[in-house]
Amino acid sequence: MEFLNFIFRVGVVFAIFGFIWGFIQLGYNLLRGKNNNIGEAYLIKSIKYFFLVNVVFLFGLDSLELNMNQLSIIALILLTYFIGKLQNQQEKKQFLNVAASGLPIPKKHFNLYAEITVITFSIAAFVFFVFYPEFAENKFSLWLHESIIDIETTPIFGFIFKIIGFIFIVSLFMKFTNSINMILSGKKIATETSGTSSKKRKDDDFDEFEEIE
Repeated sequence: MEFLNFIFRVGVVFAIFGFIWGFIQLGYNLLRGKNNNIGEAYLIKSIKYFFLVNVVFLFGLDSLELNMNQLSIIALILLTYFIGKLQNQQEKKQFLNVAASGLPIPKKHFNLYAEITVITFSIAAFVFFVFYPEFAENKFSLWLHESIIDIETTPIFGFIFKIIGFIFIVSLFMKFTNSINMILSGKKIATETSGTSSKKRKDDDFDEFEEIE
């Protein structure tokens, strides 16, 4: 029961973190303007994933007397989430390749190697926090931690995000299953690689730009 409660709490943390980060991203976009630079987009994504890992680790410290088994569970949750996002990006890219075939319209660019690099960096950050937990308690992550708690304990918003947290649990198991299939079969990655090569041959006359959610 304690394990399920923790998974549920992590779901709430993910939901509220996404809510807060949405406002941060909105403020950045208003100041910076629309971002078409692939390097800048993945840099922002790396920062987002880093602080997500950071905050989840802090909540792990709050909720559990951490041991290797519990740390492995947290790492698995994060990895499942990241790979699930990777799969979603691949599917959107494949859909756009088909839907926009032959049309000179802007599309969401997907870089598989950049995605893998961001995920690797995020998991490495988690491992770093395991060995040096004092670095997890920086000013920005503590502000996020406190903000999430404040929203979670608010009657109306807290209830809404708890529902979202429950949905997260269900989707997490679905993503885990899909991620295992992806790792074992390798079909998604192979399709993306071949699809990218084919698309480059067809769309040499057009420039693509990237947008990261």
